[in-house]
Amino acid sequence: MSRYVVIGAGAVGASLAAELHRAGAETLLIARGAQLAALRERGLTYLRPDGEHQLPVPVAAGPAEVQLTADDVLLLATKSTDTEAAVREWAWRPVKRADGGTGVAAAELPVVTLQNGLANERTALRSFARVIGAVVWIPATFVTPGEVVNHGWPTPAVLWLGRYPFTADPAVEHIAADLRRAGFVAHETTDIVSHKAAKLLGNLVNTLDALYPPSELRDAALTLLKDEARTVYAAAGITPATPAPGDFRVADVPGRSRAGNSTRQSLARAGAPESDYLDGEIVLLGRLHGVPVPATAALQARIHRAVAEGTPPVSLDDTDLVATLPGLAVPEPVRPGTTTDRPVLIGVEELYHRVAQPEPPLLLDVRWALGDPDGRAHYREGHLPGAVFVDLDTELAGPHAPGAGRHPLPPIDRLQAAARGWGLTRGRSVVVYDNTGGLAAARAWWLLRWAGVPDVRLLDGGLAAWRAAGHTEATGDARPRALGDVVLRAGHLPTITADEAAGLPSRGTLLDARAGERYRGEVEPIDPRAGHIPGAVSAPTTGNLGADQLFRPAAELRERFADVTGPVGVYCGSGVTAAHEIVALAVAGIDAALYPGSWSAWSSDPSRPVA
Repeated sequence: MSRYVVIGAGAVGASLAAELHRAGAETLLIARGAQLAALRERGLTYLRPDGEHQLPVPVAAGPAEVQLTADDVLLLATKSTDTEAAVREWAWRPVKRADGGTGVAAAELPVVTLQNGLANERTALRSFARVIGAVVWIPATFVTPGEVVNHGWPTPAVLWLGRYPFTADPAVEHIAADLRRAGFVAHETTDIVSHKAAKLLGNLVNTLDALYPPSELRDAALTLLKDEARTVYAAAGITPATPAPGDFRVADVPGRSRAGNSTRQSLARAGAPESDYLDGEIVLLGRLHGVPVPATAALQARIHRAVAEGTPPVSLDDTDLVATLPGLAVPEPVRPGTTTDRPVLIGVEELYHRVAQPEPPLLLDVRWALGDPDGRAHYREGHLPGAVFVDLDTELAGPHAPGAGRHPLPPIDRLQAAARGWGLTRGRSVVVYDNTGGLAAARAWWLLRWAGVPDVRLLDGGLAAWRAAGHTEATGDARPRALGDVVLRAGHLPTITADEAAGLPSRGTLLDARAGERYRGEVEPIDPRAGHIPGAVSAPTTGNLGADQLFRPAAELRERFADVTGPVGVYCGSGVTAAHEIVALAVAGIDAALYPGSWSAWSSDPSRPVA
């Protein structure tokens, strides 16, 4: 293992140094002031959910006390406000090479930037030839000089590391391996910027959390900040990643409570917050790309005023928040509507005439199949003119999480950002299609209706019907398009939980939309267990279509579902093709709720019975 020189002995730096030291890695923690004095006098008191650890972590006051060698790795864990000074202090220090010669740190050593925001890597890259960006999820708190609490569990932290900006580097693999040996979960990526951008979205709560107690109005403000940030990202060509934390969580440390995020901790100590590198980063990107971000700019100014006035943390109220963000209000609650209150399908000829009108619908190509998920390649080979390709796995599903199934519903802010990227504007109608009888496109239909888009239709027969009618196609990638301004809110269509699905057969109908052999448990190609939810009725989606791959007429579908009574719920393998069943039920005049986790979530829970 390399020697890790951890520059910055705050909560993050001290926690990383503690775990590396505990694992036997050669570690040197760079501290200053009272923290340095305490560490030298009595070592580091490191508290975790599994107990208290007293650690004699080696410390130094700065580069003048350190003889750097070619095996060293610099971990930069200062606050973003101190990055420039730290880089200047360390970059040009001498490094003893393996051949006995001497170089400088900027040319010889990798530096790992652990701070939040998007600016630190660029600052480091002005001096260091090898900059490795890192995102770290760690609920750690600096308590008092010499004492740090880390609430992360079961691992002390989760990290993503990648050479900045987009380069593969063997050093990343080496550092990640050392971190894993020290008990961390460490992921490697070739696109660290997207992960930094995702973390920054989460950090937008920091200023709000430092100033205001939790409230519905604060939640509305956070939604507004994230909305501005995603609009800025789209203009800047940044696509935030969807990191999956696995089972990482915040756990109790006996006798200790969390002190809030780093911005709140800085405000409590009357220190300079990192807001200029969090909210301020969005403000900067907005100004560079001509995107107004009034709410984010107002919050940035408010935290600076709080620092200047000595405002205690979490001491402001909703009145101040409304004064800071005029017009902010708690949105009215969304009440689930129905799928039968408006047309669901559109035929080829009707669509052909509508696309020639002055305000045509937005066309979404949603080609995807379980064994052939790369619909983009098929899209390039031929698609409806003007259609935008939508990737089901990344745009119509959320990140994987334990117990959520293979295609969980995406967070509404991510779906809104995707929809704006497609060019969806407020009030515009949408037509979705695929080339598999609507099995994938129905997911887009359901999601957009669930998110509040009122006019969404499924092209009956899909691309095959368009081709059969002799209409023209386009090839290649879509042309650049203006960003949309649609505002989405979840909950406009009903969903059911696993517990509600379990109880539904006793008072209504639970339909299983998978193939009959999967329902009967004869085969199970992908999920943990075979069978079906007890009490569910088999109704494979293949029965929704006629031989021409068009949806069967309403009368035939009413006959197909004649035995359906009471409240209706639908599930499939992962919540995708169940939407196809809901389309067919809607054509028949029957409303139905979706169980999003479906069989992939149910079968992964060993406590759930299987029939």
